[in-house]
Amino acid sequence: MVENESPSRMTLLFDLDGTLTDSGEGIVNSVAYALEKFGIRVEDKTELYKFVGPPLVESLAEFYSFTPEAANEAVGYYREYFQEKGIFENRVYEGMEEILKKLKAAGKRLVLATSKPEEYAVRILEHFHLAQYFDLIAGASMDGSRIRKADVIAYALKKCGLKDPSQAVMIGDRKYDVLGAAANGLETIGVLYGYGSREELLEAGAVQIIERVEDLAELAK
Repeated sequence: MVENESPSRMTLLFDLDGTLTDSGEGIVNSVAYALEKFGIRVEDKTELYKFVGPPLVESLAEFYSFTPEAANEAVGYYREYFQEKGIFENRVYEGMEEILKKLKAAGKRLVLATSKPEEYAVRILEHFHLAQYFDLIAGASMDGSRIRKADVIAYALKKCGLKDPSQAVMIGDRKYDVLGAAANGLETIGVLYGYGSREELLEAGAVQIIERVEDLAELAK
């Protein structure tokens, strides 16, 4: 079901985690690994699903009161686990590849804009054979200089040479996608099959809500 249909756009910016792939397991296990290095053991790992979406440094500060120094150290531990195991504790949402293929066939330009480090995003899309559908893969920098979603989207727009925000739309599952897009003059389509709620997406300002992966096919029109 598609709610509040918005005008067609030629460039579609996609979030990664919770939008193209269900990556919660790998992220949660990586966060749990990092927290254990600080003596923090989380018995119920479902509590860590709130880490899916926003930059890790910000989440560590918000949820565990980590100082910037401790957060950066924790990011290092997170990457120890993630780059070896967590990166592939992940799955593509059923039907997603068919949707991407249909969108490309309709002449849409597909751009990935993720807060995940770009080199990880490339590995994930290549592993799942999705990289072939994207004109550009844009992500965060490993050195922390580009981690906020607004900065990643600005970087993506600059790299693909898009000057008119009305010709593009962001597609994501969390408020960070909506707010980051708005900071760059873009509207956002929120998806409910990921990790965000309808309330979260609408409060942030999503102009359209999509409930199921197959509903993304409407964007080919």
